[in-house]
Amino acid sequence: MAEEVQKQEVQKEQIEDVIKKLDNKDFGLYFFTLDTRGNATAGVANIYEHVKVLNELGYKAYILHEKNDYKLYGDQEGMGLADWLGAEYAELPHLSIESQQLNVGPQDYIIIPEIFSNVMDQVKQFPCKKVVFSQSYDYLLELLPLGRRWTDYGFTDVITTSSKQARYIKSLFPSVTNHVVPVGIPSFFTDSDKPKIPVISIVAREQGQAAKIAKMFYLQNPLYKWVTFKELRGLPRQQFAEELGKSCLAVWVDASAGFGTFPLEAIECNTPVIGIMPNMIPEWMEERDANGNTKIKNNGVWTNTTLNLGELIGTYFKVWLDDAVPTDLLENMADTRGKYTMSEQRNSIEKTYAKLVETDKAMIDNTNSIVGNTPLKIFVG
Repeated sequence: MAEEVQKQEVQKEQIEDVIKKLDNKDFGLYFFTLDTRGNATAGVANIYEHVKVLNELGYKAYILHEKNDYKLYGDQEGMGLADWLGAEYAELPHLSIESQQLNVGPQDYIIIPEIFSNVMDQVKQFPCKKVVFSQSYDYLLELLPLGRRWTDYGFTDVITTSSKQARYIKSLFPSVTNHVVPVGIPSFFTDSDKPKIPVISIVAREQGQAAKIAKMFYLQNPLYKWVTFKELRGLPRQQFAEELGKSCLAVWVDASAGFGTFPLEAIECNTPVIGIMPNMIPEWMEERDANGNTKIKNNGVWTNTTLNLGELIGTYFKVWLDDAVPTDLLENMADTRGKYTMSEQRNSIEKTYAKLVETDKAMIDNTNSIVGNTPLKIFVG
């Protein structure tokens, strides 16, 4: 009997210790992140933004990566993360799995992108809180074994970027709790202080697709051979924004987009967009008509096929040269502008992670046992 009482006292002390650490933000949030080897990637940029904001809010947030040679700074082979995202992001806390120096306990969090189900499997026995970070619905089932669910690996929460993605995730994983944190568009995405120039900024998910669209345009519109196409893939983020602000038109081809960061960046730059409607229509691309029915918003020129992009771009150039860009297009762009600010994202991050912690405090307070700290050893293959 005395032994049982002593055991309960120890468990009570452990519970109180974990709750105290959660109250004092004395715990780690470890965001597993792919090393892009210096290549600009919107999804990675968004993960870094979460880590940056959380550290500013007093949390201990880390970028968790596989190898010690994670490319933070450029070299003779090309850019590093600091070059395309910014030095302040490269200076955030980073931790390598290869170093084998990471320990997690019940007060800690591991946040893993949806595509890395193999890593989810490797951390399933660890006593920390496990959260999925989902930005692309197209990756949800990419590596997930047939018949498996996130909850099989102990992942009970998911952070995603839109309500639409949250609903889709709920249809696949009904017992997982969704948290929506929209992406913020930095203030340096702004209109140029000089007149727009005849340059088309283009972003396409598939390599080579931008070149095909340019060839299509020139063949169908030989009078406009003086127009320049500029693919923005791989540019440093600030330069990306400058080029987009100078351009008279942006072209977006990404059928599996989950949020649609690029067209929103273009709209913030007052640069009209011609784009392919994604399979999952973004919320900012929709509106309700007088009867309450959903329809596509006229804040860009949207099509469901790449086959008519050449003609659409040619038509746009004619009205642009005549200074006759449709007023309703410009008005709808203005209505969309400013909806996804960095301050709104920051507020959403603050509320979401505070809610995660409060929920876990309540759960831990009601549990009967707490497992002690366990060294985290992950081998990503």
